[in-house]
Amino acid sequence: MIQSSADDMPSQGEDTKAAVVPIERDGSQSIDRAMALLSLVSAQSRVGMPLRELVAQSGLKQPTVHRLLGALTRARLIEQDPQSKRYHLGIESYVLGTLAAERFGAHRIAVGSVVRLAHQSEDTAFLTVRRGDYAVCIHREEGAYPVRAQVLTIGDCHPLGVGAGAIALLAALDDDEVEQTLSANAASYREHYPSITPEGLWALVRETRERGYSMHRGLVHPGSWGLGIVFHDESGTPAGALSIGAIESRMGEDRQQKLVRMLQSEVRNIETRLKQRSDARPADASVPAVRAGRRAK
Repeated sequence: MIQSSADDMPSQGEDTKAAVVPIERDGSQSIDRAMALLSLVSAQSRVGMPLRELVAQSGLKQPTVHRLLGALTRARLIEQDPQSKRYHLGIESYVLGTLAAERFGAHRIAVGSVVRLAHQSEDTAFLTVRRGDYAVCIHREEGAYPVRAQVLTIGDCHPLGVGAGAIALLAALDDDEVEQTLSANAASYREHYPSITPEGLWALVRETRERGYSMHRGLVHPGSWGLGIVFHDESGTPAGALSIGAIESRMGEDRQQKLVRMLQSEVRNIETRLKQRSDARPADASVPAVRAGRRAK
């Protein structure tokens, strides 16, 4: 929920008509709220977010939400479907994401690993990244096996712990962060994933840390299993997770170990390439600063 302030409510004696579009005293507060709304829209961009849900989840007054959505729409960061009236990410969000991908080379490098995993395993492979308390699928590659499990699609956003990649990402956090994440997502687990409990997730975190990979045993969709491993960037920070999803009958113990070896090999490949890139980068490499007050000639 976005923190509300007195700016959302008319004060005593204030003209209520003038209060319909409240004036924010702190410009940065408006930006924070707009970014929070953008995040809410992005979490459900595939199906879209109706205005009433954005109001409910943000905790802001409807006029404030409507005004901020208008600003985001004008910036083309979001767009409203003319039929359903739901809000989705806009073209400018796509452009910014594409440009940002150039900065986050780990994900660009990892896509090749996802393709190889799908080809070698003949099952479906995924690339998942952490976004706050959630995990987002940013790439999916289907293998040749004709029967597929019910699995993630690109752009799907679930609480950390829901899915093999999301379990691996959760287990990569320290204990305090795990506890904070489970607390923040408690309502979502109860409402949308009743088979998932904090106690069960803690058990999966411990198991993942002991084994070195996560195991998802049909917690969301019965018969849909998965394995996942986190990879790290040049600084040692968890950068994402590779995972393979398959139907339960293709997840016998021997095949699990075969798939784990595939995942481990690709994780090593990603981390080696990231280290090589880091070693080859000049020590003083930086983005040239743009000087204020200078005109381009």
